[in-house]
Amino acid sequence: MRISIDYTNMLSSAVGAAGITAEELRGEFPRGAEAISSLRAKRDSIRWRDLPYNQGAIVERIKAVAADVRARAESFVVLGIGGSALGPIAVQQALNHPFHNELPREKRNGPRLYVADNVDPERMRALFEVIDPETTVFNVITKSGSTSETMAQLLTAMRMLVDLYGEEHLKDRLIATTDSEKGNLIGIAKQYGLTTFFVPEGVGGRFSELCPVGLLPAAVCGIDIDEMLKGAALMDELCDNDNIEENPALMYALLETLAMKKGANIGVLMPYADSLKYFADWYAQLWAESLGKRRGEERVGQTPVKALGVTDQHSQVQLYTDGPFDKTITFLGVENYRTEFVIPHAADDYPNVAFLSGHTFNELISAERRATEHAVTVSGHMNKTVLLPEVNANTIGQLIMLFELATAYAGELLGIDAYDQPGVEEGKNMTYALLGKKGYEAKLAEMKASSERKTV
Repeated sequence: MRISIDYTNMLSSAVGAAGITAEELRGEFPRGAEAISSLRAKRDSIRWRDLPYNQGAIVERIKAVAADVRARAESFVVLGIGGSALGPIAVQQALNHPFHNELPREKRNGPRLYVADNVDPERMRALFEVIDPETTVFNVITKSGSTSETMAQLLTAMRMLVDLYGEEHLKDRLIATTDSEKGNLIGIAKQYGLTTFFVPEGVGGRFSELCPVGLLPAAVCGIDIDEMLKGAALMDELCDNDNIEENPALMYALLETLAMKKGANIGVLMPYADSLKYFADWYAQLWAESLGKRRGEERVGQTPVKALGVTDQHSQVQLYTDGPFDKTITFLGVENYRTEFVIPHAADDYPNVAFLSGHTFNELISAERRATEHAVTVSGHMNKTVLLPEVNANTIGQLIMLFELATAYAGELLGIDAYDQPGVEEGKNMTYALLGKKGYEAKLAEMKASSERKTV
């Protein structure tokens, strides 16, 4: 089973003047061939592409540690932000029960999973009110070892654990995932003898779900990480194809970058499955942080927007059909849902309602997706459908690699570095300055010297 992309409705033959002509698409094929060659040449530096192939021993260690955590923990708390949080959330929602944490222990695939992906004080306090420290294991994730949000979370957890159990027991309740040599977290991990996993060189946060960053939380929650990696390997091979029309990630990137040239600077990702809801959040970071860059005097990128079918048919689709031609819509569909749920007979005296009886919710949501796709198409707006035959560990691995490679190819086509994030770094530096970190006095002075605030 493999993911497919139907891009018929990106073309002018389907949507009219706002679409991409066959000639325009074929005209980009030489640049697509250059993008394939460029990514191959960079393979040693973008090592996230090798994660499906080179982690045999690491995966076995992850599974061993996960088994230990599963045996003794009632709660598993991920402390992280960005890719360290969005990936684990997306995979957990995709592959485990949608109400995983509410299930009794005997029906769960593992401990309750909590991901502290923000530093809202009310939410942080609430988290520590619902977990039992005696049966909780924390996994702190930051490659740099200096991410302010994550380190603040870590300090909070450490203080609580040290006060309750003493420093010598930190190693029983705290796991670190970080760089093998650089940063503060590796020093803390060594000092307290913590179980530690490493983020490989050449693997940035938003490309890290298939390394210990994402694989450990998945394994703790009973997800088959071997199958995830097999699926990712399959998609990596498919997307290294020199035949551009048979290379899913490159076709995705070519279509979106051509759409950008036509003024479609918004890209909507609309999953038609609750299981894939948080993949839109993960994708939004991947696409925005990788491609929103300065290119000399120009600024490039496409704003990702997340929507959920059927929910957002009743909130956003009006804009997508009758609004401006400044966006593309990517529907994320599922061919076979993992359960069938029949709509029962009731209120048979009301034909305008009773026609639903005997059908299934599976039929209903699929019909809703096809109907929305048609409405968007006849209104002249570009759209495509990424179709999963089923949501399982293998297809989720495929989906992760598909979107990562599409992002990488788009970076090549746009002529920018898809792996840095200078805008994010500026915000981090200003945060350090405001909180009094040594060495950032000039940044603080810069902020104070900025223009006076205007309020009303």
